[in-house]
Formats: sequence, C-alpha cells, structure tokens
Amino acid sequence: MAVLLDAASRIVIQGMGAAGQREASVSRAFGTQVVCGVTPGRGGQELADVPVRNTVREAVDEFGADVSLIFVPAPFAADAIAEAAAAAVSVAICITEGIPTLDMVRVRRYLRGSATRLIGPNCPGVMSPGERARAGIMPPDVYLPGNVGVISRSGTLVYETVDQLTSLGIGQSTSIGVGGDPIIGTTQREALELFEADAETAAVVLIGEIGGTAEQEAADYVRGMSKPVVAFIAGATAPPGRRMGHAGAIIAGRAGTAAAKQQALREAGAAVVESPAEIGATMQGVLHERGLL
Repeated sequence: MAVLLDAASRIVIQGMGAAGQREASVSRAFGTQVVCGVTPGRGGQELADVPVRNTVREAVDEFGADVSLIFVPAPFAADAIAEAAAAAVSVAICITEGIPTLDMVRVRRYLRGSATRLIGPNCPGVMSPGERARAGIMPPDVYLPGNVGVISRSGTLVYETVDQLTSLGIGQSTSIGVGGDPIIGTTQREALELFEADAETAAVVLIGEIGGTAEQEAADYVRGMSKPVVAFIAGATAPPGRRMGHAGAIIAGRAGTAAAKQQALREAGAAVVESPAEIGATMQGVLHERGLL
C-alpha cells in the first residue's frame, strides 16, 4: 500500500515542454503509468512517446487519468491547477515555482470542497517506490521500497534523506514534497495524517524549514500519533527578515524560527536532529528501539 500514488495511478502531465517530456520518460522507464500529456494546441500529437491532448478533461475521459503532474509556467499554473480540479483528478501535483501568492489564494478558495488534493506548488512531487509510482522530479535510483514515510518542504533534503535511509537498508513507503511556498495545497500536518492512516507506514521523517507556523501545527498532530517521527528543521542560522531559498522560508516573528519549531516538535515527542546528516542514523535507532527494524 502507498500514500497518494500506487501502481494503478494513471498520470497526465500538464505542460509537455522540455521538463514535462523528460520527466514523462523517466517515470515511464521506472514503471509508472504516464498515460497522457496536455498542451493546448498540440492535441493529437505525440511527445516523448506520450499522446498529447488539449485539455485535462480529454485525458481523463480518453485515458482514465486520475493524477495530474503540472509543469505549466508560473503565470498560467493557477489555471492549470483549477483545470485539473474541474476534471476531478484525485491528486494534482504542481512542480512550478514562482506562482504569485494571490493566485494561490484564489486556487485554495477554488479547491474548497473539491475532490482533488493539491500537492505543492514549488515541490519535488510524490514517489511510492514499492508501487513503481513516480509523479515529480525526484531521482528514482536513491529510493528503496519500505515502510518509512518522508515529508519535506525541501526537494534537495528529500533526496538527501532518502539516500541516507536507503544506504542503511531502510526503505520508504512514500515521499511527499509538500512545497516551499507560503500557500500550499497539502500541509505537513495533513501529510502526517495520511501516513498515520497508512497501514504500511511504520515511521515518518518530517523535514521542515524556518518561516510560518506549519511545523507547530504538525507538532500538535505528532503528539497524538501512534508512529514515531524524526524531524529536522532547516535554516537554523538564517537571519530574521531574509528569505532563504524558498518563498516561505523567511522568519517574520518568533514563531517562525528554527528554535521555536524544534521545541514544539520535541515537546510533541518527535526525535529532533540538529543536522540533516543525522536523519538516517536517528531513524535507524528509533526503528530498532521500537522493534520495527
């Protein structure tokens, strides 16, 4: 079993430019069902051996697509997310960086009550290695099927964490890059809820960043979880008021600091590490302690 994606997932890629074509080829080689691409005006063509249609609705009706992977440029990405939701795909994963915040405010409002779950934007995507299911930009070769879930605002730290776990023989159930923007579709807390409900996930790595209060909200949920959580907060040395990499990684008030987030997670019972280099070994220790490895 996996979270968000499984072997039956049928992916449509919105935005079949160079990135969309490249990732379609990588995902198909991995074993993922990439069934269609969408680029308005190019319907009827084939790109990277993938049939292309003009709309997501055509991809759903003709090919049974149920997950959308979005590479549409930032000025048009909000409309692409809305189009995916209007076509009632179960999951829309938006890789695009730089979507205007006001656009995302409108998207969040549009998605209220929708059957579509949004992951991202500004995220690396979702990967369920045991299901050969990949919707994103993550390198498949560092993944290993297993029972540890991974949640991260940072794409790079997803890959680093997964590589550490795999090197120790600890496989992953699913990794979710929730995205580094101030307004995202699925929060860290909501991702934790998915893993808590997943019978095949035994433990979770949670990678947060400075800025906002998402990690404190996640900590509230960690307190009641039955599964152990190992957490790392990036940006501990960042100066207040300076954005560090992601649009959401800016300290504006005491709650947004790494120290405040670390404290909240420790008090909730998570094993908090000070360096990303400690994530794999710490998870190994937690799994041994719980008799899960």
